[in-house]
Amino acid sequence: MTAAFRPPHTFSVAPMMDWTDRHCRAFHRTLTRRTLLYTEMVTTGAILHGDRARHLGFSPAEHPVALQLGGSDPAALAECARIAQDWGYDEVNLNCGCPSDRVQNGSFGACLMATPDVVARAVEAMRGATTLPVTVKHRIGIDDLDSYEHLTRFVRTVAEAGCQTFIVHARKAWLSGLSPKENREIPPLRYEVVRQLKADFPQLTVVLNGGVLTLAAAQEQLAWADGVMVGRAAYQDPYLLAAADRDLFGEQVMPTSRREAIEAFLSYVAAQLAEGQPLHRMMRHTLGLFAGQPGARHWKRTLSERGHRPGAGLEVVREALAGVPESVLDARPEVGESQALEAR
Repeated sequence: MTAAFRPPHTFSVAPMMDWTDRHCRAFHRTLTRRTLLYTEMVTTGAILHGDRARHLGFSPAEHPVALQLGGSDPAALAECARIAQDWGYDEVNLNCGCPSDRVQNGSFGACLMATPDVVARAVEAMRGATTLPVTVKHRIGIDDLDSYEHLTRFVRTVAEAGCQTFIVHARKAWLSGLSPKENREIPPLRYEVVRQLKADFPQLTVVLNGGVLTLAAAQEQLAWADGVMVGRAAYQDPYLLAAADRDLFGEQVMPTSRREAIEAFLSYVAAQLAEGQPLHRMMRHTLGLFAGQPGARHWKRTLSERGHRPGAGLEVVREALAGVPESVLDARPEVGESQALEAR
C-alpha cells in the first residue's frame, strides 16, 4: 500500500496526562512526520474559563494534531469543538475512557460508557459546531457493563450520531477499586473484542489502543485494524517513532537519527528558552531517547540534574550529548529492526 492511502489514524500517539504537552509533541514530530499526535485531555471548563493559550497553543510543526476533550455537556463540548477549529486542530476527540476519580466526579471520561445516549448527543452537537472529524476514545467496558452487547450498543448509538472513528482501549475499566495506573495494567487486554467490533462494524474506522510496544506489534494488528494507537511505549522509548513513516505509512524516507532529532528539537528549545520556558520543561520528554543504548544513563543524569537549574540552556544538552557514543547518535533503524526488537 502506498503512502497516499495511509490515513492519519494508521498510527498515533495516545493522549497522556502530564506527558503529551506541546513540548512533547514538538519533540515527537522531529522523529515522525505522519504519526497523528494528540494533546493531553483538556476539560471543557479549562478551555471556556481558563487560560486558553496555555491549554490550546501549539506549533504549526505539530500537524497532524488532535485535541482531546473531557466533558459531557453537549453545549460546552460544541463550543470547544468550534474553538478547536478556530485554533487550527485537525480533529476533536471525546474522552470516554479515563477512569480517574477526578474525571468521574465531573461525570465524564470512562463513566460515559454507561450513558451512550449522552455521548451521542454530545457528538451530534460537536459535529454541528465544526467541520473537523469528531472521534471517540473509549474502553471495551466498565465495571459490570462489560458485555459485548453493551459495547456494540454504545458504538452503534454513537455512530448513529455521526461518529465514524472509534479508538478502543482493549481493556475494561474498573471505576472503583483500581487506580488509573492499575486500570492500564490489571484488566486483561482483549484484542479479540476489538477485532470482532471491526468485523461487525466494517464501515467504521476502528483504532486499537493498549499494550502495543513496538512497530512490529503495530504492523501485526494493522492486518485487521484501521489504525493502532501507542501510548507509554512512545514516551518511554520515543525512538520507536523514527521508523513509523517508512514502516507503517509506506513512505520512501530515511528514518532520522537520534542526533538529527535532537538537533532539530534544539531549534524549538532555543525559541522556547527565549520566551522564558525552563529547559527541563522541554527536555524531560527526551529522557527515553537512548533507552537501552550506551550513554543512556549519562544523558538522563545530565539532563535531570542540570536541566532544572535556573538559567540552564543548550549547553546542558550539549554536555549530555557528549556522553553518548557517536555510533549511537548516528545509527538509524534498519528495515526489519522493529521485528528483531519484538523477538527479543
